Amino acid sequence: MSTSTTVVVLGLTSVVLYYGLRRTRSEPAQSAPYPPGPKGLPIIGNVLDMPKNGQDWLTYAVWGREYKSGIVGVKLLGQPIVIINDGDILSEFDRVSHLYSDRPPMQMAGNLVGYAKTLVLMPYSPTFRSFRKHFARIMGSPAQLKQYLPMAEQKAKAFVRRMLAHPTELEPQLRTLAGSIILNIAYGITVEERDDRFVTMIERILAEGFNNAAVAGKFLVDVMPALKFVPEWLPGAGFQTLARKWRNDFNDMVNVPYQFATQLIADGVAPVSFVSTSLELDDSTAEIENIKHCAASMYGAGADTTVSTEHAFFLAMLLNQDVQKTAQAEIDSVTGGERLPTYADREHLPYVHALVTELLRWHNVAPLGVPHRAMEDGVVHGHFIPKGSIIVANLWQMLHNPEVYPDPLVFDPTRFIASPGKEVQRDPRHACFGFGRRICPGMHLAEASVYAVVAMSLAVFDILPVMKDGKPIIPQHSNTDGTISHQPHFPYVLRARSEKAVTVVQRETADL
Repeated sequence: MSTSTTVVVLGLTSVVLYYGLRRTRSEPAQSAPYPPGPKGLPIIGNVLDMPKNGQDWLTYAVWGREYKSGIVGVKLLGQPIVIINDGDILSEFDRVSHLYSDRPPMQMAGNLVGYAKTLVLMPYSPTFRSFRKHFARIMGSPAQLKQYLPMAEQKAKAFVRRMLAHPTELEPQLRTLAGSIILNIAYGITVEERDDRFVTMIERILAEGFNNAAVAGKFLVDVMPALKFVPEWLPGAGFQTLARKWRNDFNDMVNVPYQFATQLIADGVAPVSFVSTSLELDDSTAEIENIKHCAASMYGAGADTTVSTEHAFFLAMLLNQDVQKTAQAEIDSVTGGERLPTYADREHLPYVHALVTELLRWHNVAPLGVPHRAMEDGVVHGHFIPKGSIIVANLWQMLHNPEVYPDPLVFDPTRFIASPGKEVQRDPRHACFGFGRRICPGMHLAEASVYAVVAMSLAVFDILPVMKDGKPIIPQHSNTDGTISHQPHFPYVLRARSEKAVTVVQRETADL
């Protein structure tokens, strides 16, 4: 072992001992028992118990069953981590959300890369509340959503038209669709229908940077913040090289579309957008920084999650042909096959609405959400939650709990349709968009976008499996690791239901 490597190892060992002993000695007096969980070892706690093979939510669900508790606790080097596996307990946290709305200081994603300047990782603070007000002004309620519905429907129609022309390009076209809506609202940018430079750039940055950097426990610097001062050239400091690259990418994501938007304003051709409206209200230097990072937050919070849900919809239909046919029949009964369905048809399409609801339950775009942090000592569900605890909501388990959703892996919209002697199951919206004051601020727009894609795609296409040697290739539903989870690529066939459907699309998109 080289001298420099020995120094690094000894230094890291010292830091581990320091943090473990300091936290152990400073534990507060408890008014209730800490949540049950794996016993752990002295000083390092449960470091060796933590999941190592991905899909952490499955391990956390097993712990819940093993310890017969909807809330589980572990400690990493003295850092308390509380895992919520039960929707009712999540509601208890919700009722005292003012105590649990902070974010843990994620050194890698938040401070070293820069995402602490965006809404998703920003500490609970006056700046955070200012950002939430910006979001609320733009898209915070169903009433405000109405102004964007015509645009969102036009974008969905254009998506269907592109899929008729390029039926094998589902994933890139879904990204173009989601990006076109968010970039229009945030910056007034009209994207190219294929290979748009803004969509390509931002999607790459989020996939490479945020989705990896923000995974709780992935980087040791998140547990031992002192490591952020380690220089990049030292052996074992490869995380600093990643942080520098991702930080440069993050700055591009913030600045490049903003600069394009301000150039449109300077040229006098800017459409109304979040950036243009906000700059009219306040163009001071300090507020410009807030506007830039708030606009970047809109894309980061809305586009990737929406794409994940919409991509999973096509898999769900491929795997559940009976559900697809039932939904198509309902749409045809309303439109007569003479037009594409719109958001105004939603109240007349209860099965399609239930299908969207089941989609939100069946495929979790953020199986563990983004961690919260306790700002004060508290007691929830009879368990002590120390100040500074990291709170992880196992949304996947809540929405796949067989006691709440029988046969949870089955895609079944009738869960949410009442019938004689049968009550509807719990609405997944209690968990799928997060909780407390950190609940997704763009959830109304996201769901409206998903509804438009679902309804219009079902009206126009049959979504079928690929055939090989006379047999269908049946993909498996799964979740990738990362903060935002996707269904991995799967083979499919997209076929127009009829020539009439093609004609309807051509007529309704002629001016787009």
